[in-house]
Amino acid sequence: MKKAMMYSFSVCAVVLMMSCGGKEAKFEPLFNGVNLDGWEVYLGVPDSSVDVPGLARDESGKYTEALGVNNDPLGVFSVQTVDGGTVIRSSGQIYGSLATVAEYSNYHLRLEAKWGEQKWAPREDKPRNAGVLYHGTGDFGKGLNVWKVSHECQVMENMFGDSYRMGNTYCDITALQVDGRYVFDRTAPAVTFGHDLPAGPICSKNPVNEKPVGEWNVIEVLCHGDVSIHRINGKVNMINTRSHLIRDGKSLPLTKGVIQLQSEGAEIFYRNVEIRPITDISQYLQQK
Repeated sequence: MKKAMMYSFSVCAVVLMMSCGGKEAKFEPLFNGVNLDGWEVYLGVPDSSVDVPGLARDESGKYTEALGVNNDPLGVFSVQTVDGGTVIRSSGQIYGSLATVAEYSNYHLRLEAKWGEQKWAPREDKPRNAGVLYHGTGDFGKGLNVWKVSHECQVMENMFGDSYRMGNTYCDITALQVDGRYVFDRTAPAVTFGHDLPAGPICSKNPVNEKPVGEWNVIEVLCHGDVSIHRINGKVNMINTRSHLIRDGKSLPLTKGVIQLQSEGAEIFYRNVEIRPITDISQYLQQK
């Protein structure tokens, strides 16, 4: 899975593709429809209910170590055929991610996602949960002990498009407080979100625009510079600005990184995962 990404693009390619008559660049696949070349798997510490032969447990039966990189004995991530086409399946059985080997900046990511039937401890009685993480940087495990430090476009039942901080990342979102939570509102003042800030790490999307369980949803993340947009089934429902992280006590721009598809307790399928470079995001900021 550590094979070089065939579809990654360079700065030179971006300039060439976007300078030809002002036309938008074409989408290129991140998933080749055959295998997981260009991606790597990271799996965290399994729930004690999962049987992973040979993995160390303590006296109470809890696992004491993560499975780590490209160690997926239960096939949490796999390529399968669903609805007549090849898809990436995340079983959700162990928290982790399928991450691109290549890093990306200034891009338009588009994919489709559909829930499966299986749910697992410790979330078997909770809403189905997953996510698309972007601008992932550093080591796995720095975000909630599993993921890379990153931003998240939430993929959870009734929460598609929510904005979440994974690790010590921060951003500004125009938002209003509604019933004790912050909700994205284009007309509101900017609020800074982060785990150690009064607003906390999460802002709810607006509007809700996801489809019922069992149907495919189109998820788009558009990033340029320190701005990112979440778009669900064609509607913008989140805009993040001033993306940054804190490293060694310093505030640094966070404008590039790997893309991670989450495994987080529920079976989910991903298809038509594709990306293209963009040189401007202003036109998308005006879209509803």
